[in-house]
Amino acid sequence: MPELAAPDYTIARLVIERGLALVYLIGFVVAIRQFPALCGERGLEPAPRFLARAGFLEAPSLFHWGYSDRRLLVVCWLGAAISGLLVLGLPQGAPLPVTMAAWFALWVFYQSISNIGGTFYSFGWESLLLEAGFLAIFLGNDALAPPWLVLLAFRWLAFRVEFGAGLIKLRGDRCWRDLTCMDFHHETQPMPNPLSWFFHHLPRPLHRLEVLGNFVAQLVLPFGLFLPQPVASIAAILMIGTQLYLVVSGNYAWLNWVTMLAIVAALADPFATASATAFQPAPAWFNVAVAALIMVVVILSWWPVRNMASPRQAMNASFNPFRLVNTYGAFGSVSRERIELVIEGAAADQPRPDVEWREYGFKGKPDDPARLPPQVAPYHLRLDWLLWFIPLSPRYGGDWFVRFIARLLEGDRSTLELIRRNPFPDTPPQLVRARFFRYRFTTWAERRATGHWWIREFESDYLPPVRLEDVRRVLPA
Repeated sequence: MPELAAPDYTIARLVIERGLALVYLIGFVVAIRQFPALCGERGLEPAPRFLARAGFLEAPSLFHWGYSDRRLLVVCWLGAAISGLLVLGLPQGAPLPVTMAAWFALWVFYQSISNIGGTFYSFGWESLLLEAGFLAIFLGNDALAPPWLVLLAFRWLAFRVEFGAGLIKLRGDRCWRDLTCMDFHHETQPMPNPLSWFFHHLPRPLHRLEVLGNFVAQLVLPFGLFLPQPVASIAAILMIGTQLYLVVSGNYAWLNWVTMLAIVAALADPFATASATAFQPAPAWFNVAVAALIMVVVILSWWPVRNMASPRQAMNASFNPFRLVNTYGAFGSVSRERIELVIEGAAADQPRPDVEWREYGFKGKPDDPARLPPQVAPYHLRLDWLLWFIPLSPRYGGDWFVRFIARLLEGDRSTLELIRRNPFPDTPPQLVRARFFRYRFTTWAERRATGHWWIREFESDYLPPVRLEDVRRVLPA
C-alpha cells in the first residue's frame, strides 16, 4: 500500500524516535532516583497502598502482580536499557516485530510506573509521553518508509497540545485577554530557570508580544500542520520556535520536548530524494495494525474534542485507562505573586524564642535568595513541583507532606537525597516547621546592590513546630 508510505519524512521519523527514546530514558532515570522515596514501600505516597485499593483498569500496571522497590528498579533499569538502545538506533535496524516490541516494552514499563505514582505522577506530560510513545510503536523500522497515517496521528497530538492550551488561556484568566499575563508569569511560574529573571525584566511591550505570539502559536499555527507542504513545515518550524522560547525561559520537565517531537512529524525532509521504492513494502499485517491504530485514535478523539469545545474545558485529562488519546492545556490562570514554602528544622526539643532554625535547601524550587534559579528540565524534580502547588491550595499538601516532615525528623536517607541541602548532616532535627514566604525577583538596582536574584518576606505559618512523635500521631495507619 504505497499510499500509506511517506519516504520524504525519514529524517522526521529518526528525530521523533531518537528524541522519544531519550525522553523515556530520562523518565526511567527519574524513577530510579526518586520513585522509591516518593512512592516506594516506605515512600511519601506508598504505591502498595494505592495498588491495594485500585483495580487493573483503574490503573493499568505490571505491579498489580506484586510490587516491591526491587521490582520497580528492575523495570526501570530494563526500560533505561531499551531506551538507550533506541537512542543508538539498534532496534530500528532489527526486524519489524523486534522494533515494535522494543517500543511496546517502553510503553508498558512507563505506564506501569506512572499509573501507580499518585500525586507525584499527576502531571500532563506523563500522559503526553505515553500517548506519543504508543504512536511510536507503529513508526516502523529502518527497512520501511515512515507510515503516513502515523505521522498524521503525531500531528493530531501536537494540535491537541497546542490548541487545547490556547483555548484554556483564552477562556481563562483575564490577563491573557488583556495581554498582561507575561508581566507575572516568568516570576511566578512553577520553577524558574537561569534566564527567567532576565525574561521577567523585558520591557512591557515585549511581554504583550509574548502573549500575542502565544495565541498565534497555539490557536492559528496548529491548523497549518495539516496543510500541504511547504506550509506544514513552515507552521511546524514556527511552533517549534515558540516551544524553544519556553525551554529557555523556564523548567517544564519534558513537556516542551515531547511537544516539539510531535510537531516534527510535519517537517518534510529537506532536499528529499528518497522514494517508496528505496524501502521494503510494508507487511500486510503492519498496514492492518496501522489502520487499527488510526481507528482507535479517531474514536477516542471524541472525548478530547468535546472537552476542547466545552466552556468548562478541563486541563490535562485522560478519558481511557491506558491514556491513549488525551486532552492537554496549562496555565489557564496565572499567579500575580509568588508564595514559597520554606521548611526549617531546629536541634532544640521546644520552640523557644532563642531557637536557631536552619533551612532545608531544594534542588529546583527557589529558597536562598542569592541562588541563581537552576536549569533542571528536561529532568523532572517531582517533590519540588508538588511543594510549589501547596501555597496555591492547601489541599495539595495531604498525607504525603505529613510523611515528608516525618522523614526529615527521622533523618531518612532516601528522602534527604531528594533535596539539595540537609542542614542536619549528623543528627536529625528535633523540631521541623514550614512557613510561607512571598518571593519576587530583584530589580536591576537591587541585583547590583545585593547580588541576589530574589527578595523574600515572611507571609504566614503553614505548619507550626512539630516533633516526630507529634507527626506519628496524625499519620494514617
